[in-house]
Amino acid sequence: MKFCSDCAHPVDLLIPEGDNRPRYVCKQCTAIHYQNPKLVVGSIPVWQPEGEEVRVLLCKRAIEPRHGFWTLPAGFMENSETTAEAAVRETEEEAGADIEIGSLFSLLNVAQVHQVHLFYLARLRSLDFAPGIESLDVRMFAEHEIPWDELAFPTIRKTLELFFADCARMPEDGGFGFHTHDILRPMRISSDPD
Repeated sequence: MKFCSDCAHPVDLLIPEGDNRPRYVCKQCTAIHYQNPKLVVGSIPVWQPEGEEVRVLLCKRAIEPRHGFWTLPAGFMENSETTAEAAVRETEEEAGADIEIGSLFSLLNVAQVHQVHLFYLARLRSLDFAPGIESLDVRMFAEHEIPWDELAFPTIRKTLELFFADCARMPEDGGFGFHTHDILRPMRISSDPD
C-alpha cells in the first residue's frame, strides 16, 4: 500500500501505539489501514445415487493461478454474503451446478498467502452442470478417478483426502466430521501429501 484510501496521502509502515504489528498508517489523517486474511469459500458437490459409489464434482481451472489444474468450486467471499452463500455462488459460477448446501466440512489455514479456506458439504440436485467462464471443464469423479497429481492446491488435496476418509468410515461412525488443518508449505502442490 502506498497511499491512504481515505485522503490519498502517502502511508508509512509502522507499529501504531497500542498495537504489536506493522500497519500502514497515514500521518495526514491518522487512518490505520489493517490488512487481514481473505476467505476462500467453496463446496464439495457430491452425487451418490442409491447403491452407487460417491462422486465429487471438480472444475478444471481456466484462470491463473494453476491454469489447467483441477479444483473444487471455490473463490473469494464477497462482502454482504454469508460463507454458505459464497459457497453456493462459487459453485454456480464455476460449475453451473445447483446444490443443496450442507454443513461446514473443512477449515484450512494458509498463513503464508494470508488466506483461510472453507469447504462445505453439498449435494448436487441434478447432473445438469457446465463450465463457467473460470473453468475449462467440469466433471464427476469417484475417489479412484481423482486426478491427484493434477490438483491445483494443497487445500483441495487435503479436503478431498479428508472427505474420502470420512466416506470410508461412514458405516462405523455414521457421519462426516469437521476438520481443521494448517497448510505449512507453498500453495503449489507437489506429489507429497501434507
